[in-house]
Amino acid sequence: MNPPETTEATHEPTRQQAQDLDRVSHFTVLTVNTHKGFTALNRRFILPELREAVRSVSADVVFLQEVHGTHEHHPQRYSNWPSMPQYEFLADSLWPQFAYGRNAVYPAGDHGNALLSKFQIIRHDNLDMSISGHENRGMLHSVLRLPSDGQDLHAICVHLGLREGHRVEQLKLLCQRLSELPPDAPVIVAGDFNDWRGKASELLEPCGLREVFAEQWGKPARSFPARLPILRLDRIYVRNLKARHPKVLSVRPWSHLSDHAPLSVEIEL
Repeated sequence: MNPPETTEATHEPTRQQAQDLDRVSHFTVLTVNTHKGFTALNRRFILPELREAVRSVSADVVFLQEVHGTHEHHPQRYSNWPSMPQYEFLADSLWPQFAYGRNAVYPAGDHGNALLSKFQIIRHDNLDMSISGHENRGMLHSVLRLPSDGQDLHAICVHLGLREGHRVEQLKLLCQRLSELPPDAPVIVAGDFNDWRGKASELLEPCGLREVFAEQWGKPARSFPARLPILRLDRIYVRNLKARHPKVLSVRPWSHLSDHAPLSVEIEL
């Protein structure tokens, strides 16, 4: 198991961004598995196109999975590889604050989960959820300060394992983390749950979490594979928040930018 590691960088918001945040009453959340900036089957590096698509949603909080922090060889292979970490490249000038949780570390580099936010990130930590000897997985827990009333929002980005037994143990860790939070604290948990058997909600409902697509449509959204979504792998859960207008972004350009279709939802304060 790798020790939990996080990095964070911030930029001062522009005057217009500050004015917009002062009057926020609702905000938009986006979650996307970036597939490390490559199309399905790693045929093409498309991180610049993915950045433009993410910008077009105008989401206030973006949950990212499978995002590179560093890579030693890719800059020599791809002329458009950014000179900064992928999460910082995606944040650009729209998201003044971001956090990264490094999960998988290998000789050439590392990748993990990240959060981009227009709201202040007052603290964050990364919990290693890896099962010994298997896949490196993590849970990035960020605490955001909402400008409307100074309330703290807990934003938890996850990427769970491929084996059901591992996911069960990881969901127990998630519930344990939730039990440590104030009962009335607003919480969003989003990411790639790899829950193709549809068991996650049974474990998470006792923890107070509601899946936003299941709440409106009766079932979580189909999100994988992106070009013809069949499996319901990606999720957005909330606690002590109202969610409306959940969407699956499965048409172009999204269908050709990753192997997962992103999900978005509007959160009302």
